[in-house]
Amino acid sequence: MKRRQFFKAAGGAALLSGSGMGSFLMDLYAFSGQENLSQVEARYYKKHPDREIECELCPRFCKLGDKERGYCGVRENIGGTYYTLVYGKACSANIDPIEKKPLFHYLPGSSALSIATAGCNVNCKFCQNWEISQVRPEQVTNYDFPPQAVVQSAQKNNCPVIAYTYTEPIIFYEYMYDTSVEARKKGIHNVVITGGYINPEPLVELTKVVQAIKVDLKAFSEDFYSSYVRGKLEPVLEAIKIISKSKVWMEIVYLVIPTLNDSPQEIRGVSQWLRKEVGPDIPLHFNQFHPMYLVKNLPSTPVSTLERAYKIAREEGLNYVYIGNVPGHRAESTYCPKCGKVVIDRKGYRIEGIGLSENRCNNCNTPIPGIWS
Repeated sequence: MKRRQFFKAAGGAALLSGSGMGSFLMDLYAFSGQENLSQVEARYYKKHPDREIECELCPRFCKLGDKERGYCGVRENIGGTYYTLVYGKACSANIDPIEKKPLFHYLPGSSALSIATAGCNVNCKFCQNWEISQVRPEQVTNYDFPPQAVVQSAQKNNCPVIAYTYTEPIIFYEYMYDTSVEARKKGIHNVVITGGYINPEPLVELTKVVQAIKVDLKAFSEDFYSSYVRGKLEPVLEAIKIISKSKVWMEIVYLVIPTLNDSPQEIRGVSQWLRKEVGPDIPLHFNQFHPMYLVKNLPSTPVSTLERAYKIAREEGLNYVYIGNVPGHRAESTYCPKCGKVVIDRKGYRIEGIGLSENRCNNCNTPIPGIWS
């Protein structure tokens, strides 16, 4: 198999063919075959009589008989033992700028080796990576990429960060956790890009081995979560509160979808909640929606709507608010909340300039929260 054929996948998460970013992997790890899934015992489940189990990883609490799989499609009850089928079985990988995650207050300008497996524990009707998130692992090409190999690849390609992303890392929890443990031994950072649909106990354990978590807060409405995510809002809010009390750096993304979650009342509500429960320094990204997957009847978010959301969040006391998916917009950059000077100048995913000395504004010496080195 040729180098460029490795990770022939799947939407926005696919490797950059011909760019040299990621093609090194084919030399090291052989194609595993769609039928060659893992059978590693899952964590966070309870055994019941008659070979039934109950998954305790996420708020769905799937109750499964023998040979049944959870909602995520990647965890299966086999003879009364619950297994993850995607441990070390990546379906997509790439080297991305950390700004693409997006994480704006975390090692700006660094490269992240980004990995994913098939599957998800929700079904967002606007998912941009639905080709790999809304399928079972048999339906995509999988590759042997165990934790040690991921860490070695990050080292060889000078990636200081490994990102668990593209689909929903919660569903490959064991793979993510073990890779994070190995990465920390080598001084490599771990960041999680998640919808936050996870139970408290596994989340608390995860915060002990990763350094940053970006949470996609889909809306501030239970009706939206029920209709467009097939999940619930409250567990996500609880996850955000748990992360905020840990040592993990956190940022929030809110994808603004016209007519569905873009009302001034909802934007004000989520801004007020974040200010109260997390604090004024939580970075909040309002990202532009583009028609995708099952929501193709709506237009892209007008920039004016994003600017209105930005204004509301700033009025509610949030210091670091961003507009995303609009390259070149001034709200991509980070400004000192005291003097207003640009401290990180961004154009798309590029860093044009940094006006920080360690963690302080060069102009007025105000501390700017984040992980900068």
